Amino acid sequence: MYKLSFFSSMPCAIFFQPRMSHASLKVREDGVGVCTRVTRNMNMEKLRNGYLFPEIAMRELEHMKKYPYAEVISLGIGDTTQPIPDIITSSMAEHARRLSTIEGYRGYGAEQGNKALRKAIAETLYGDLPVKDTEIFISDGSQCDISRLQLLLGSNVTIAVQDPSFPAYIDSGVIIGQTGDFQDETSKYQNIEYMPCRPQNNFFPDLTTTAKTDVIFFCSPNNPTGHAASRKQLEQLVEFARANGSIIIFDSAYAAYVTEESPRSIYEIPGAREVAIEISSFSKFIGFTGVRLGWTVVPEELLFSNGFPVIKDFNRIVCTCFNGASNIAQAGGLACLSSDGLRAVQSVVDYYKENAKIVGDTFTSLGLDVYGGINAPYAWVHFPGMKSWDVFGEILEKTHIITVPGCGFGPGGEEHIRVSAFGHRECILEASRRLKNLLT
Repeated sequence: MYKLSFFSSMPCAIFFQPRMSHASLKVREDGVGVCTRVTRNMNMEKLRNGYLFPEIAMRELEHMKKYPYAEVISLGIGDTTQPIPDIITSSMAEHARRLSTIEGYRGYGAEQGNKALRKAIAETLYGDLPVKDTEIFISDGSQCDISRLQLLLGSNVTIAVQDPSFPAYIDSGVIIGQTGDFQDETSKYQNIEYMPCRPQNNFFPDLTTTAKTDVIFFCSPNNPTGHAASRKQLEQLVEFARANGSIIIFDSAYAAYVTEESPRSIYEIPGAREVAIEISSFSKFIGFTGVRLGWTVVPEELLFSNGFPVIKDFNRIVCTCFNGASNIAQAGGLACLSSDGLRAVQSVVDYYKENAKIVGDTFTSLGLDVYGGINAPYAWVHFPGMKSWDVFGEILEKTHIITVPGCGFGPGGEEHIRVSAFGHRECILEASRRLKNLLT
């Protein structure tokens, strides 16, 4: 059985921009910088501390300064570690070489993306589903598209999020002005509907008690819990959105990891084209976390309340805010979707899934409840009665392993940590050994 002793985590400082009532510039009292007349975006002041993953990186850096010779193993941020298959990088390299020739040089491409890539995504990843290539917008990653969609939706909409969920949904909503202030007593922002997704309800919210909102952010397989929603659950979600006139933002970034019968796309559900936008990414199944490539699907049938097509406004947002994804990255994406590319990529996905099994089995053997790890590259581990930042800190201090505290994904993540399966096999096995020594 596990046993841990805990120390308190140090809170992060919150910095507030002083407001200036004077017309002239003023030197700050600490002597660093000069204040202008421009007031700070008030929504930025609502954000709690730093964004989760830079905060973890900062604590990792502090730990490495304290233990300069420690061999730190990162099972935290969820960054891929396996090399990109050669068939993909060779295509990217060839495209880059062609840019040095008169015949092969290309400058700006279409903001919506390479037509051949859009067509390949529609045919290869969506298959028989009624997704058109003209409804697919290629981007530099799904996280960037979250912010573009928030810009599209504006500050006057209400939003619902899974609890726990990927923090970018909430933070982008705060920045654009969709929320009220953060409430310390509940660890929630005002004006956001938090939908509890926990083991007790099979990681799916009770929609009979969920308030109506304009927008519903929903990730499946879920980050951080690793749960892939069943077909029945997604049918309920689509029906709920249709009944309330809501738009679902469906994040399928981990669809390639679905092992069981759960849908990989929201468009497998009848009626979803009238209520759902889907965002996805090449990052987690090709290893493009650094290359940056993703896509968003906006169906032609999706309309605003006045009947105006959402796709037309999103196209305007994309054309205004984005010059298009790198043509070199898009060449890699196209190679990935070839038959040989898909086989190569699947072997990498299988590697991470085996890592996830090792991680899950490790914590299970210690008597802990473990979720996920089957349809996603994350294990969601429960430490009952314990603060997740304390669990994070104790594991880091005693084993030099980076994890992610569950409370960083919302109040529903308290008492949990997320453990990533992205890592070299020898690191995963070493982490397993260290954790068993600590917790037994």
